[in-house]
Amino acid sequence: MIVLVRILLAIVLNACALGAAALLLPGIGVEGAGDDIGMVLLAYLFVGAVFGVINAVIKPVLSLLALPITCLTLGLFAVVINAAMLMLTGWVTSFFPVQFVVGSFFWDAILGAIIVSLVSAILGRFLVDPAARAA
Repeated sequence: MIVLVRILLAIVLNACALGAAALLLPGIGVEGAGDDIGMVLLAYLFVGAVFGVINAVIKPVLSLLALPITCLTLGLFAVVINAAMLMLTGWVTSFFPVQFVVGSFFWDAILGAIIVSLVSAILGRFLVDPAARAA
């Protein structure tokens, strides 16, 4: 039960972070959801779930493979990896009726990765149980 709540919280946090990036950057957004606010929220929850799965499965492998260049750039290459995860989320959702769109890699994906990381860190700091953080 607790695991399910944590997964749902992670999906909501991802959806909020992706929504913030879409709000701040004109090149990032969701297509195919229509104008209804409920459908847009469901679309962001779907994209947040896809983004979470991609981050859980592919990102650790990619981060391990890119460890030498990440060390060489003093961690800045992690932003490029996060941007690649955004682009991959856009590609995966292109096979569904609701699509996450990232305009360009350099400006939209890089700035979007920074925004998603900041919003996720801030929301995670306030929403995660303090006892869980101590463990």
